[in-house]
Amino acid sequence: MRAAAVMGMSASGAYARAALSAAELASASSNARAASSPRKGGILRVGQMVARMGDPATYAWVEMSNQTRPVCECLTVLGTDNVLRPLLLESWTPSADLKIWTLRVRPGVRWHNGEELTAAHIAWNIRRWTDPKLGSSNLGLSTFAALTEWTGEKDSHGRPQRRAIAQGVEVLDTHTLRLHLVQPVLSVPEDFSEYTTHIVHPTFRPPLSKRPLGTGPYTLADLRVAERCILRRVTQTTDGAAFKYWGEDPFVDEIHFYNFEQDNQVAALASGSVDVIYELNVDQLELAESIPGARITSVDSAQTICLRMQVDAKPFDDLRVRRAIVKGADNEAIRQLVFGRHGSVAGNFHVAPIHPEYFPLPPAARDVPGARQLLKDAGYAGGLDLTITVGNNDGPWHQAICEALRDQLKEVGINLQVQVVPPTKFWEVWNKVPFGATSWSHRPLGTMVLSQAYRTGAAWNETHFSDAEFDRALSEAEATLDAGQRRSKMQRVEQRLRDAAVMVQPLWRPVFGLASERVHGFRPHPARHLHLAPVWLA
Repeated sequence: MRAAAVMGMSASGAYARAALSAAELASASSNARAASSPRKGGILRVGQMVARMGDPATYAWVEMSNQTRPVCECLTVLGTDNVLRPLLLESWTPSADLKIWTLRVRPGVRWHNGEELTAAHIAWNIRRWTDPKLGSSNLGLSTFAALTEWTGEKDSHGRPQRRAIAQGVEVLDTHTLRLHLVQPVLSVPEDFSEYTTHIVHPTFRPPLSKRPLGTGPYTLADLRVAERCILRRVTQTTDGAAFKYWGEDPFVDEIHFYNFEQDNQVAALASGSVDVIYELNVDQLELAESIPGARITSVDSAQTICLRMQVDAKPFDDLRVRRAIVKGADNEAIRQLVFGRHGSVAGNFHVAPIHPEYFPLPPAARDVPGARQLLKDAGYAGGLDLTITVGNNDGPWHQAICEALRDQLKEVGINLQVQVVPPTKFWEVWNKVPFGATSWSHRPLGTMVLSQAYRTGAAWNETHFSDAEFDRALSEAEATLDAGQRRSKMQRVEQRLRDAAVMVQPLWRPVFGLASERVHGFRPHPARHLHLAPVWLA
């Protein structure tokens, strides 16, 4: 089914090829309408942290994207079933070697100023993302990295530099463009659904909140960071003409995001202040279950937390120290302590069982004597003092995991201090601290997250890991369409990353959703993207 979608087949065609019924297709679709007669109108109130809306290409929070998604759309959309659908793209066609992709832009899509969306507009966005000066994490995605080349120069930190290749993006006609990639890429449709790939108008200048020009059914009416974000239906273009949204009309008239930090969102729903929350954490399940009429749903995901080390910062520049930390951790014990019966244990290589190319390496076994010996060999026979920074941006379970690791490392001879900073402050330092606990969102393919997080020079490579063999092996996997063949190639990729011991990664966690009984059509998303078009209020 995934292969059919990647090759450009429609979602319905892909499901038909998988022999799924129409009912199953409707159930799996992120845009499925509620079975009962929906009611139009009303205001949907969402509880989440209200963030800035600066440049979508440099967003660091999914919450920023959730506020933007009803205004500025992406080329594709990832469903709650982890399968891609076309959105602003009507279709895509790859060459046999996955190096040339022809993209067909959906005709009839209008910007809020009345202009029609064209291939030239899409090309402008893609070229912008591939400019290293922008600093977009999109450059860490395989599609956009394959539209660049190495310059042979290094930056002030000694990291290799890239530049966009000439003629990488070709506009064929008003609604057709073509990507000429320097290497095969499997994940082009998936990359276009990332939360940093909202399509903006070529006249865009940040911040988006100043001039929220998009193609979606809503526009930004008011934004007060850390307070509220108000979206209203677009009924007129910016010059006063009638505006007709290209897709299925959403049900609610307005979407209001109200600022509630993670640990207060359930209480906000219980009090009637909001109708749905960004996410329900595992440590709040019992409280949520006590709310009369509230609906709890869940979906499996590749959401995780990485207690990662920067390989060029002391003492983590010594592989023996990193391996001592990893050997001193008991991932399964941490998972059980913090998540109980929920989630699954991870193996310190950031590819999840939900990913189609997942290769099951042997479990990471704890080895306290081995860890002590490694510390001794590294010159720390008397012990080692470390600090890990955590922001609890997904809830206090982040801190609980760090504290569990702290207790385990005492047996190894490591004194770990847990430094807790406010969530907003954490996102200012998450990729700067030598030892930090970073939550990573769901990606539909394992190759995607590895390319963003561990490929040499990637904008979000917070560990500063750089390994030519890993990069080559990952590129080979990305060039393989068949999931079985790709899975076998991923063994080398995963092993190389795990051997480098850049992180302790305890678990994969499900995503829980919580909505009041008056909310219909809402489903949690594995990447915590809020798709609110099918939602209506009783």
